[in-house]
Amino acid sequence: MWKIGNVKIKSQVVLAPMAGITSLSYREFMKPFGVGYSVTEMISDAGIVHHNQKTIDYLKTSKLDRPVALQLFGSKVETTLKAIDIINKELKIQYDFLDLNFGCPVRKVTSSGAGSSWLKDPKKLEKYVKAIVKHSKKPVTAKIRLGIDNEHINVKEIIDVLTKAGVKAIAVHARTTKELYSGKPHFALLKDFGKHMKVPLIVSGNIFTLDDAINALKITKADAVMVARGGIGNPHLITQIDRYLSKKQKIDNVSLLKNIEYCRKFARMLIQEKGERTAISILRSIAPRFLQGFKDAKKYRIMLSQNIDVFSDLDKILKSVEDSI
Repeated sequence: MWKIGNVKIKSQVVLAPMAGITSLSYREFMKPFGVGYSVTEMISDAGIVHHNQKTIDYLKTSKLDRPVALQLFGSKVETTLKAIDIINKELKIQYDFLDLNFGCPVRKVTSSGAGSSWLKDPKKLEKYVKAIVKHSKKPVTAKIRLGIDNEHINVKEIIDVLTKAGVKAIAVHARTTKELYSGKPHFALLKDFGKHMKVPLIVSGNIFTLDDAINALKITKADAVMVARGGIGNPHLITQIDRYLSKKQKIDNVSLLKNIEYCRKFARMLIQEKGERTAISILRSIAPRFLQGFKDAKKYRIMLSQNIDVFSDLDKILKSVEDSI
């Protein structure tokens, strides 16, 4: 058990924000596996202010989803403050933390002055965050990277700035902006950071196995680990990490049959949230991941990525896999 502000969190596993992935149904699907709290997809403050319906949809939460952080990105404090007011007063969204994205490395985001471009100007960043902390009725958290590139690693300075500004927790993706999502994360650059920070530290980057999580926490002494791509199609990874951190128990991977069951369950939840056409489009990239790592699954993974238009198509392919076992 640990806390962000006054909110108690039962698990040390945090579900990372992922564009096009962590919609409400995905977060609800993953929660029972042992997620401490979830973070929404990255949400544009300007999209909220302009009442863009697609942006507004990203804000949906539920009782099962809690605790949950709404992750905003933007470049102008006036716009972010307006977005917060719309979230709280007009839309009356139920959530627990307001997470600020200072880590997205994608050019479309950084070119607008948002995401990890904030890391270039710590003084401006501090002023921005202070205003939001003062305005927000919820604890404010932040997601960052190590720096812009290897020549500009300023993670310690940014952590100090954010802490001084009043954030209640900081998640660090252990790569630079320039590295995007390639190469190995540099947890060594965060060695023992968790021991000296005044707020909880969450670490992120290539958490694909239990050993990855153990190693990241051992090096950084962080309070929690954030799981992103490693959990897609492998929700049991959350359970493995949670069980080890809470009870020091190592549990085996699940069977292929169990993973197929999980795939069907998630597909139905996603269809209920987004409708069959949109959900199936998303599932073409997610469903094959539920077969990853299993023997002779390659041809079925290709079929799931190319040959599904409705749920019955997906179900038929999964039944073929079951029959082949």
